[in-house]
Amino acid sequence: MTQQKLIDAARRHIHAESVGDFETTLATFESEPVFELFPVGLRMKGFDATRRYYRHFFDTVAPRFVPECTLSHGEWLGDSGLTQEFSVTYRSSDASERAFRVIGILTFGKEGLTGERIYADEALLKLMFAPVWDELEVIEPV
Repeated sequence: MTQQKLIDAARRHIHAESVGDFETTLATFESEPVFELFPVGLRMKGFDATRRYYRHFFDTVAPRFVPECTLSHGEWLGDSGLTQEFSVTYRSSDASERAFRVIGILTFGKEGLTGERIYADEALLKLMFAPVWDELEVIEPV
């Protein structure tokens, strides 16, 4: 696949995620996505886990983001992926709010995305990955 088609896949993913399109979001991934979470050093692998993560994200987490407090700080393209930096504010069930800064790197494969590296506060990662948190594996230092 050409670099432009991978960039297009990343942009489809970003758009689908922003509008809550579950099926299109999943369709941007190759068969066994890998999500690496930093600085906690945990990894999620596989399509089943990815499906459960996104179902939870779209149904439970994303609706609690305060739209007027979401801000993009930039986007950078590299040979191996597309990086975005942004801020989100999460409103808890008790109406308290907390702002988070996030860096997400959508990683390119041969035909689509192979997953994502997400750099965020552990509290946000736990909210986002709640249904699969206990299944995450430790990333061994290299």
